[in-house]
Amino acid sequence: MKRSLAATAIVGAMVLAGCGQSRPADEANAEGAAAAESVAAPATADSTARMAPAPAAASATPAADGAPAFAVIYPGGSPGGPATQAQSAEGPGGIVEFTTEASPADVVAFYRQRAEAAGLKSINTMNNGDSMGYSAGDGVNGRGQLLSVVATRVDGEPTSVQLTWTAGR
Repeated sequence: MKRSLAATAIVGAMVLAGCGQSRPADEANAEGAAAAESVAAPATADSTARMAPAPAAASATPAADGAPAFAVIYPGGSPGGPATQAQSAEGPGGIVEFTTEASPADVVAFYRQRAEAAGLKSINTMNNGDSMGYSAGDGVNGRGQLLSVVATRVDGEPTSVQLTWTAGR
């Protein structure tokens, strides 16, 4: 339960950081680094090598009606309920929670691949024990597209995933 609350807080912080894209990138990055409190491990060849290839994109279903191509349920994932959707100045978006038997590393690798295929650029990566997170967006001058995912494995339980997206204008 504590890990789920921590994962929810991390997702919220990542989404809010992406919503203020009109600020200078250096200022936003400095705030994000302070919030992370140095819990993110730097990407190394070893950590990248441990990430397995993502499952085939054809088996992924949209997270919600009208969700962008990068906002899908991880193949084989079991949603905990319907996605919560909203409309903002950056366009439609939503959040969905689901579980999967895949590892957090596999989940993050899958969403990184989908984000890059959609032209999004990495914003943040987090690795803290059994939790991993990733966020990507189309940048300050983009349409306002954003993807954020946090995957947490609890011993003996499936991986809990929270996926947040903004489709853009």
